[in-house]
Amino acid sequence: MTASTDLCYTTRRADDVRLVAGVSAAHFVSHFYMLVLPPLFAFVRADYAVSYTEIGLALTMFNAVSAVAQTPAGFLIDRINARFALVAGLLLGAIGFAGAAMVNSYWVLIAMFGLIGLGNTVYHPADYTLLSRHVAPERMSQAYSVHTFSGMLGSAAAPAAVLLMHGMYGWRGAFLGAAALGFLAALVLLFTPGGGSHRAASRPHVADSGPTNWRLLLTAPILMNFVFFTIYAFGSFGLQNFSVVALGQLYGTSPVTANSALSSYLLLSALGVLIGGWIAARMTNNRVIVGFGLFATVIAALLIGSVDLGALLLVLVMSLSGLCSGMVMPSRDMIVREVTPPGSFGKVFAFVTTGYHIAGILAPLVFGALLDHGEPRTIFFVIAGFTLLSICAVASVPRRRAA
Repeated sequence: MTASTDLCYTTRRADDVRLVAGVSAAHFVSHFYMLVLPPLFAFVRADYAVSYTEIGLALTMFNAVSAVAQTPAGFLIDRINARFALVAGLLLGAIGFAGAAMVNSYWVLIAMFGLIGLGNTVYHPADYTLLSRHVAPERMSQAYSVHTFSGMLGSAAAPAAVLLMHGMYGWRGAFLGAAALGFLAALVLLFTPGGGSHRAASRPHVADSGPTNWRLLLTAPILMNFVFFTIYAFGSFGLQNFSVVALGQLYGTSPVTANSALSSYLLLSALGVLIGGWIAARMTNNRVIVGFGLFATVIAALLIGSVDLGALLLVLVMSLSGLCSGMVMPSRDMIVREVTPPGSFGKVFAFVTTGYHIAGILAPLVFGALLDHGEPRTIFFVIAGFTLLSICAVASVPRRRAA
């Protein structure tokens, strides 16, 4: 390798590192934003004198907007500057939290969560487009792993950080703190280099065949992935967003203990992503990995719903469940990737992850109603049931490529 070639390689690697860091920071914020409201449910509900179902409407609005707009956003981002789209998404989310904090109106809160949902539509398609277009092929798997890990880290950090800000400044101060985080991430990403011109990296290792427009999304492998994501997300949404309140109603678990268990779940999920990436690189049957990981969540949900475990065992069970849940994610993404034609990963991933938002529209209403009717135990049984169904769904995903 000549000095000139060595310098070029070093420069490209530095650009890749900066780009991955900027995109991962945005992914951290996107997951953080999803868990700003749940730890504050009780405080916001008391301030506006509304029910849990009515507060859940904010999350329904967020997910409804995301569900409608995310797939079109994936097509649009293929045609525009993905980095600027990602910056715009961060700014919309930050403005939404700032508006919800500063205007004392329940309906403004609902509207602002719609704006936050609109900003959320760009994250998955823009993130994967940026990484696929600009990161060198030999560093692509590491880039995806760091990207997913950063998102899970955002989820893990949110409950404790939000409660800390609430303790100091109230729930409105916590919302403003979340807004500041989004503005900062947008500023960092705006001045992040775009990376090298590794255009070939955007191509998954599949044959160049099959439909690449809207018809692709209606093929059996893609649709079954969408069904899996939707069912899986319903159970996951209940565990992440309603377990703290449900534990309080069911066993009188203190908010500190319940949030510690949730934070442990989310933190171990982030660690599980890194372990899952190592496993997925060495095993070919991704459906088996996903099935075993999700079955651990089924057992954990049934156990928590049936027995008061106490603080230590609760944190332990939630931690182990989170570790197994995180290990599922790289294999889950590989199942999507193996049925996706070249150049369509952003579109397909935008579509299948819309299942999260479909679940997010319905789950707050279902779980909020269960809380309002004094059925916190049923929440954990519903989580277990939907997670079990998701295992059946992923086992049904065709193993052939989309055609």
